[in-house]
Amino acid sequence: MIKDYFQSFNIFSEKEIESFLQLFEARELNKNDYFVQEGDQCKEIAFIESGIFRSYYTSSEGKDNTYCFRFPNGFIASYSSFISGNPGVETMQAISEAHLQVLRKEKIEKLVNGNPKWILFLKMIAEQEYLELEKRFFQLQRDNATQRYLSLLQNQPNYIQDIPLQYLASYLGITQRHLSRIRKEITF
Repeated sequence: MIKDYFQSFNIFSEKEIESFLQLFEARELNKNDYFVQEGDQCKEIAFIESGIFRSYYTSSEGKDNTYCFRFPNGFIASYSSFISGNPGVETMQAISEAHLQVLRKEKIEKLVNGNPKWILFLKMIAEQEYLELEKRFFQLQRDNATQRYLSLLQNQPNYIQDIPLQYLASYLGITQRHLSRIRKEITF
């Protein structure tokens, strides 16, 4: 899975991929475990082999606001903390059992210093993150809750049923009651 992910970028040779995959460490998280918590410094990234994560922040009123979900075959990190070295402003929590391949920041820095292809790879990842953030921003500004739900349903049909209603409602910016109405209205 992770090997296929790196191959899809057409940057690294088979030998390079085999070499740096040995630097990743397997980690299992149980449902409700945290990958990183608000206030902690993020010093690693992880490739999600299985499991679903939610990213959330706590409002000044103490309410959790889910703003992102992460699914298998992608990376997870508190990127702003990872890049800046500052404490993170978000929490990333497993909402199902998860299997990760984790890479520590110091190992990434060695990879970047040893192979310029890593600079290109990280640039491509940063661009993907930016595009995803921009898409989410415009979704919140332009689309109503039903359209946002349908988009999530279209892009992640295999996982949406595994997301607890309260997290899904928070992500959509609506109440659980409103989400239940939307789900009843949608028939396929």
